[in-house]
Amino acid sequence: SRVDIQELSDRAEITDVLIRYTRAIDTGEWDRLDTVFTPDARIDYVQSGGIDASYAEVKPWLAEVLPAFFPKRMHTLGQVDIALDGDEASVAAYFHNPMPTADEKVVEFGGIYHHAMVRTADGWRSRRLLEEIVWKRTV
Repeated sequence: SRVDIQELSDRAEITDVLIRYTRAIDTGEWDRLDTVFTPDARIDYVQSGGIDASYAEVKPWLAEVLPAFFPKRMHTLGQVDIALDGDEASVAAYFHNPMPTADEKVVEFGGIYHHAMVRTADGWRSRRLLEEIVWKRTV
């Protein structure tokens, strides 16, 4: 079946949201997360030892906790599975996330970001993120 221009555009925009998320986390540009999540988004980091809370609670938590434990951060995104349904999309994005600690150990996560995305007046945004951890190791 043919892929139309709107679908290609939606897929590109959704991929950009995923990249903005990883760049915001890795660079510590926390306000950039406002272009990733809806104001009422819910984010679940329980599997990696974090919190499950509203975006309003998660944003300051990330800004406080991540730099304290992981002064440097790096995400690599792998395959991205996008299931479009009109103005909504279910997204599964594979990730690899090694993070050096202050004492030069490296905590490494491999997993899948599960997003429920929605088209807004400002473009695609995530209103639900579940971080699934497939594997973890500390070196």
